Amino acid sequence: MTEAGDAVPAPDPRPRPQFGEYATPEEQRARIAQPDASLVYEPAPVAESAPVVAPQPAGAPAATARTRTRPVDRIVTFALLAYGLINVIATFPALADFSDYAQRMFDLLGVDATLTDPAAGRPWGVAAAIVLAVGWLITAALSWVSVRRGRLSWWIPLVGGIVFTFASATLVLVPLMNDPAVWEAMVSSLR
Repeated sequence: MTEAGDAVPAPDPRPRPQFGEYATPEEQRARIAQPDASLVYEPAPVAESAPVVAPQPAGAPAATARTRTRPVDRIVTFALLAYGLINVIATFPALADFSDYAQRMFDLLGVDATLTDPAAGRPWGVAAAIVLAVGWLITAALSWVSVRRGRLSWWIPLVGGIVFTFASATLVLVPLMNDPAVWEAMVSSLR
């Protein structure tokens, strides 16, 4: 005899679930948050050994990008840096004596002109020389870092030379373009 509180539930006509397919989403989340200790996988301890290196295909290069050496790139990079250094060293004294530099430029261009105030151009010439020197130092530092990292570097001195030569030439042209006598002589020589 059964009492009213001891009622036996009716048997479920569905088969017994094995993988939680009848569980509600809340029951699934609760089960995932607290895994059954009997289901926890613990890997067997691994004996310490040397790291396994994946074999490389026969045609693959052996060096990585960091350790790749490019001797031709290094030679060209350092040759361009050497040429730039010689150019900076040769140009520095010429730009420091701006009136002589301007006169040589006028003779080269075939312009019959003389600076009205030769002393006013000297600071511009010194500034142009300093821009060239600092530009070479920046270019050399960037090239060195790039070569050390094994990257292609020949283009750095080339671009650095173009950029800093253009900046220096702009500084040199400022006193020439601001001198009315020089400007008039240059315009009349173009006619």
